Amino acid sequence: MGSRTAELFSEIDKLRTELLNNVEAMIDRRRAEEEISQREILTRIESVILGIVTSLSKDEAPVLALPKRSSWASVSFDTAVGLQMSSGCSVTTIRSDCPASATKFAQIVKIISVIYRLVQSNSYATKRDIYYNNTQLFGSQRTVDTIVDDISCLLKIPRRSLHVLATSKGLISGHLCYLEEDGTRINCHSSSAAVAVSSNIVGIRNIVSSAKFIMIVEKDATFQRLLDDHFCTKLSPCIIITGKGVPDVNSRLMVRKLWDVLQIPIFALVDADPHGIEIMCIYKYGSVAMSFEAHSLTVPSVMWLGLLPSDLQRLRVPEEALIPLSKKDEGKLNSLLKRPYLTSQPDWQKEMELMQQSKVKAEIQSLAAIAPDFLTSIYLPNKLRYGGWV
Repeated sequence: MGSRTAELFSEIDKLRTELLNNVEAMIDRRRAEEEISQREILTRIESVILGIVTSLSKDEAPVLALPKRSSWASVSFDTAVGLQMSSGCSVTTIRSDCPASATKFAQIVKIISVIYRLVQSNSYATKRDIYYNNTQLFGSQRTVDTIVDDISCLLKIPRRSLHVLATSKGLISGHLCYLEEDGTRINCHSSSAAVAVSSNIVGIRNIVSSAKFIMIVEKDATFQRLLDDHFCTKLSPCIIITGKGVPDVNSRLMVRKLWDVLQIPIFALVDADPHGIEIMCIYKYGSVAMSFEAHSLTVPSVMWLGLLPSDLQRLRVPEEALIPLSKKDEGKLNSLLKRPYLTSQPDWQKEMELMQQSKVKAEIQSLAAIAPDFLTSIYLPNKLRYGGWV
């Protein structure tokens, strides 16, 4: 059994050695990202409020300048960090005397005041709590979600340091135990059930695992299939995690935390379509909207395990299981190929160009057209054993 396990993980162990050779440089690049003190957070908030009060004392209408978080022009690419916000990015002006932005100005000031009290009292609130604090002012939960991230970006302070939590949608399972901040011991070992990703990743401590690798699974349906097939037992020891589609911040923070602590290979299992590739890129390189937090959210070591466009040809996936690319898919694929990080990933480029030429995409479930248990019994074990990642 020992020799079989050694053989199964030999390529993964080689990959880990390669990654660890690069990890020192990555740690040095990120060392500046230390936890910000309570006093510093309060000082930065007071600075914003002082600016508003100063304007009012001069009979001027207060103005807030928010960095533009949704523009590619605001980000730069660093191979060790991913997409990060440029220092001289453009800003959006929120005026208190303009009918089009006065409400947003009031919403921002209200949430800043809530955050100040939370930090001062060392207590926490969810974004949902903040919304219900004044539903009439905010109008929708989405407004609160966006403004909390805007404030985080404005103050250059991670959201979790602002004492604002978000409910997690991700799930995790496998060879992993840890303590939550309140002392609750979490055991992810169950082969048939998953644990919800914590809503306070920073508070997690005493992580214990002998996992050889972590596998990010794009979709909940695939994740559940892996649980049903006892994947984590068959390929023990390992960890699987899903953000159920486009990942929430907590799922991304969890992947990053596990990488920081365990420093083992992380693989992505996504659909062979532009949407799946984009989700994988979010875990690996980050997103434009959250580029100001790239240092704590991205894991540039993530490898693409499957489903690769070249796998569709190599495995002769039946034509009836393939789906023609829509115009929207083609547009998304063209957009992905122009992203700055693709130049550092020639193998990914080749796979995406192959998708472009074949004009077809496929879901992970398409492998069931070869055999019902093909994914867990043949595809993934062989991929992991023979180094079938890019």
